[in-house]
Amino acid sequence: MTTLAIIGAGQGLGLAVARRFAREGLSIALIARDQARVDELAATLVAEGHTAAGFVADVRDRPSLVSALEQAASRLGPIEVLQYSPLPAKEFMRPVLETVADDLVGPVEFSIYGPATAAHQVIPGMRSIGGGTLLFVNGASAVRPRDGVTGTAVAFAGESAYAELLHGALASEGIHVGQLIIPLGIGGGDPAHEPDVLADTLWTMHAEKGDFRVYAAPLPD
Repeated sequence: MTTLAIIGAGQGLGLAVARRFAREGLSIALIARDQARVDELAATLVAEGHTAAGFVADVRDRPSLVSALEQAASRLGPIEVLQYSPLPAKEFMRPVLETVADDLVGPVEFSIYGPATAAHQVIPGMRSIGGGTLLFVNGASAVRPRDGVTGTAVAFAGESAYAELLHGALASEGIHVGQLIIPLGIGGGDPAHEPDVLADTLWTMHAEKGDFRVYAAPLPD
């Protein structure tokens, strides 16, 4: 059995994606900062007949992220799919003229160093099993910078560039890298943004290994 590791697992998109991939036979590693939260999510999945476990990491603490991914692979099986989708902190989101250099440290650690750490940790295992998928989930500011969320917009742009470079570098090895842009946030009544629909989209991205960037819905004007 191979594993889907969800970094930033929660009750919404994380749980929906976990269920979708678990139905296809993958074990599920749920990674977040709160042990009680990931244990609760894992217990829900286990009660539904799936294989799952929770692991603790802070994406801004690179050793903790490496440790969580190592533990997940050891306990559940090699990581075939990695989803990087932690929710950015509110303090990352300020108007551009109120954002100074120090304000960009957290977003860069969160959205550039974190993905790079996670990717380099799981790529060797994907190579050993002959393929895999890295999925990056972002809001619209990753492709259309918006004042008011400066730190996140800047860091998401870096994450996007890094992920797209990985896409080009790994495609020949059977490792797909994809980015899902969710323009209007998760939920909120728009059917295209509901967790179960997004989970289906992410499964399709993994299964079909198509284009690098996929939009959950068109960007608003």
